[in-house]
Amino acid sequence: MTEPSLGKIDRSFFEDHIATRLGAGRDDVALGPTHGVDFGVVDVGGQALVTATDPISILPELGLERAARFALDLILADVAVSGIPPSHLSICFTLPPEMSDEAFATVWETIHTECTDLGVAVVTGHTARYSGCSYPWVGGATVLGVGNHEDVIRPDGARVGDRLLLTTGPAAEAVGLLSTLFGDRVGVSGPTLEAAQSRLEDVYCVRDALTAAATGPVTAMHDVTEGGLAGALNEMAAGSGTQFRVDRESVPLAPGVAEVCAALEFDPWKATSCGSLLIAVEPDSVNDVCEALEARETRVAEIGTVRPRDSEDAPAVLASGDPLEHPVADPSWEAYARLLDGEGNE
Repeated sequence: MTEPSLGKIDRSFFEDHIATRLGAGRDDVALGPTHGVDFGVVDVGGQALVTATDPISILPELGLERAARFALDLILADVAVSGIPPSHLSICFTLPPEMSDEAFATVWETIHTECTDLGVAVVTGHTARYSGCSYPWVGGATVLGVGNHEDVIRPDGARVGDRLLLTTGPAAEAVGLLSTLFGDRVGVSGPTLEAAQSRLEDVYCVRDALTAAATGPVTAMHDVTEGGLAGALNEMAAGSGTQFRVDRESVPLAPGVAEVCAALEFDPWKATSCGSLLIAVEPDSVNDVCEALEARETRVAEIGTVRPRDSEDAPAVLASGDPLEHPVADPSWEAYARLLDGEGNE
């Protein structure tokens, strides 16, 4: 019996044990749980109710305000990538006993302020402390957004001829978190460490997703989370039945990313990068979408094209001509565990 890996369950377990057991079958479920798809859709009176659920992660070492904003953006992003603005939030906190009222008040004030700015209303929730609970996993939340069915952008909607855009770049989240939490134990120092730590400013993508969707036409969009860019590319390509051809040299690496990944010995393309979006765009809209994102001071690059997939045996993704597989596990989890155990690269 193999030891379970950290992070999301793998696709085979999902397909064998979850996808075939989804409770009652209902005609109003327009999109149910699907591997590689960030959200579900329910038809309510002819409107699309887009919904997604995620854990809440609060890392006090980041500073409570920044940790809360990061946690909220991660939660809202799974609906935002549908192109439908998130509008309602149901949130449950299972707080560790050591979290003070003052600390939680800071977290909640940050969530309230950001939700207000984004037009998101909190409609229900639960907040309590429980023994056995510990940072960073302090609860869960469900996000809702309501719009027209024809406006929903699915991660598996890429079409032959589309062009692929990438915002931010690979591993920004993993590098920003690890370098901030563990300092020069990640194996770099000085200006390189400072650049790596500043990657935490790249982890927000809700406004970028809504900007791209409003500018479009965007045919597919996926946030680059666990499994990194390699995972996101494979999930989008496999879902759409196409082949993604990517130019490795076109994929941007933000300052500090390559150095930290080299020091910790993991591939930046396989590491989680919240805040980075993989977007399939109709060719005539590439410049418009890029300009809209750049106006928000978001890095964006055209990295490839969507082509026909000749057969089921053909690779879903080619990176500079070579097959690119979906990672078995996200290597940033292992790096985090090593650093937590004191196995740094000082």
